[in-house]
Amino acid sequence: MDIDIILEPDVTPTQVAELAVEAEKLGIRALWSSNYHQHWDCFLSLAPAAAATSKIILGPLAVSPWELHPLKMANALLTLNEMSNGRAMVAVSGGGGILGAIGWRAETGGTIWPGHHPVKKTRYPDRRVRGVRECLEILKQARSGEFSPGYDGGTFVISRPFIMNWAESAGPLIYSCSSGPQMIRMGARVADGIQFSDFTVDMLPEAMENIRTGLAKRDAAPDDFRVGNFWAWHIKKDKEASMYEARRELIWRGAVIGKEEDILRKFINDESELDIIMDNWDNFRKACWTRSGNIEGVPDDLVNRMIAGLSSAGDMSDLETELDRFRQFKQSGLTELSLRLHDDPMEGLRLIGRHVLPALR
Repeated sequence: MDIDIILEPDVTPTQVAELAVEAEKLGIRALWSSNYHQHWDCFLSLAPAAAATSKIILGPLAVSPWELHPLKMANALLTLNEMSNGRAMVAVSGGGGILGAIGWRAETGGTIWPGHHPVKKTRYPDRRVRGVRECLEILKQARSGEFSPGYDGGTFVISRPFIMNWAESAGPLIYSCSSGPQMIRMGARVADGIQFSDFTVDMLPEAMENIRTGLAKRDAAPDDFRVGNFWAWHIKKDKEASMYEARRELIWRGAVIGKEEDILRKFINDESELDIIMDNWDNFRKACWTRSGNIEGVPDDLVNRMIAGLSSAGDMSDLETELDRFRQFKQSGLTELSLRLHDDPMEGLRLIGRHVLPALR
């Protein structure tokens, strides 16, 4: 199992390049930029890293075709791929942070599209699986360098012929961000790889079965289908700093931000604790945007159980426990684990290089 790293969206392009150089030296497979609504552009910020490195794979995680039309996404991706001599990648999502911040009105005074989910408070477009599939198909067509008369999809349309024969490098890698069963099966059928988000070890057997179902529908099985998982890394030499960071960022774990009750039940003692989580959901978000790390109304013991189940946190004495978890990820079928760095990313990267990479080789 390879190790990738994911960076915060506020890391400057210069810092991205410095981290990429160090990651390449350590043996990290790939570096993902983050794509948020008010930060550095996820493609452009990788340009200095592309120039400064020669092996590490580079790309944004994640980009939605409802924020960036697949044709424009193809142009950006292939440009990065040429700049990096064939080392680009992209992960395509049906949602994401930017889509949650934007919307459209088809007519003056009309309703905003896409609408908010009544429980999760996120924006989800209609027919997400179809839309992501169409985006993947367009990206693959663009990557081929072959002439296309256009694309007439159920969601996305390209009304003019296109041919990206200016892009001469091999690749790029095209991932589907997939969590639900239908999206996983579709991604396995169409993409080069899949990125899960915050999947715990016990979630992987069912997910891998869905991957096998999707792969079986391909005309030809890919030689190297990739299966990755976004996972929050908070391990530090200072345990207090680690736990503060983990509390602050807990809202962004998939089960929390998505109010996934079935997953959250794994970390509670009874239903009253689930009620506490749901009743204080806004306080998880507040702990992040105020940078306080204080989740009001939720007992520390419950918070710590959630952190332990949904991320890697603690000091060096906790490292072996996390390595055991990572070995289980590997045994469950992951080809790579994408570790999300937060504060002091260079320190986190070097800890990973010193302790995680050797243990998983």
